[in-house]
Amino acid sequence: MSKLRILAVSATLALATACAPTMGPPPPPPGASAPSPTVFRPEDFSWSAVPGRNTIDGRLTYRQGPARFTCSGAGVVLTPETPWTRRRMSILYSSPEAAALPADEVRARTPSAPNDDYSSFVRRTTCDAADRFSFSNLPDGAWFVITVARPLAGGESVAIMRRVVTRGGRVSPIDL
Repeated sequence: MSKLRILAVSATLALATACAPTMGPPPPPPGASAPSPTVFRPEDFSWSAVPGRNTIDGRLTYRQGPARFTCSGAGVVLTPETPWTRRRMSILYSSPEAAALPADEVRARTPSAPNDDYSSFVRRTTCDAADRFSFSNLPDGAWFVITVARPLAGGESVAIMRRVVTRGGRVSPIDL
């Protein structure tokens, strides 16, 4: 294959990936109102309730200098990304992508959830003794993984959040 042909193929692939949309919830159907970051709407979460072929395999690797942390026995929450939850993560964690903040600070900023409908879309599991967790049967989409880690030597717990995208029936390994 000539260098010119390789260059053309590489440029085409780079252009295609640069134009690829970020994964999140699908757009609303025609005639439906657009999702709002300030209004909780159960229909914005409907994509996340469909079974899928994706898996998130996670482990806690968080450290503060030499201090090691664990999530053993702690709950891990998986929240679907919608404009409303993205705004909520920005309020709680000062970022919609990833953060590690004192758990008390996050709790103090936690607004009340609108109703029980929100929790019906949240998936839960527990960190095992090796600080690992897993979520399976997930549809394509963007999610927020959240847990609270405590220092092994004692001290203040840290709330850790990370956005992760599932796509194409793959296993998505993540470190928190």
